[in-house]
Amino acid sequence: MDGNGRWAKEKGMPRLAGHKAGVEALRAVIERGGDIGVKHMTFYAFSTENWKRPEDEVNGLMNLLVVYLKSETKKLHANGIKINILGDTSELPQLAQKELKKSIDLTANNTKMTVHIALNYGSRREIVRAVKLISDEVNKGQVSVDDINEDMITQRLYTADVPDPDLLIRTSGELRLSNFLLWQLAYTEFIFPEVYWPDFNGDTLEKAISDFQTRNRRFGKL
Repeated sequence: MDGNGRWAKEKGMPRLAGHKAGVEALRAVIERGGDIGVKHMTFYAFSTENWKRPEDEVNGLMNLLVVYLKSETKKLHANGIKINILGDTSELPQLAQKELKKSIDLTANNTKMTVHIALNYGSRREIVRAVKLISDEVNKGQVSVDDINEDMITQRLYTADVPDPDLLIRTSGELRLSNFLLWQLAYTEFIFPEVYWPDFNGDTLEKAISDFQTRNRRFGKL
């Protein structure tokens, strides 16, 4: 969800205003995704590298997360949407952790769509974590080195039991992955619309999906 800050700057607003506008876009995209039958949507909300941003912006983002969860969780639940978190939430402020737990618990049994929110997420850290988990199992004699395969690694990622993404959309025209789902995106289709995230909406989502549906996915085959 890239371009909140630049969107705000071009309008002479503070960066946090862009993030607030981004929340509105998030609401619209989730709603449309549910309406058209998308089963999983993953949003990169805060990376492990984002802690390097100015303290007031980081605090503002964390407060915005709490406000969003308080205002939206009941509506998401009523619409059958499950909330799942990817990342290490133990480093988040206590209030954010508390609201996340409430949202996750309330929506745990919903099945219409799952919204995955990547918070304090970094793909390289995720893979290192998986390696450490497997190494510990090897040391305890629970698995052998010869047992290690792609499925074993996949099941120790934050996305265990979640399908790999079909489509990645990165807004604002930036052409990089920024440490996002590096393992899971092996055969994902990419779309890079030159629109800032606050201007992304249900219509642009459907346009991206229509583009995706015209592609021939070969997965390494002819």
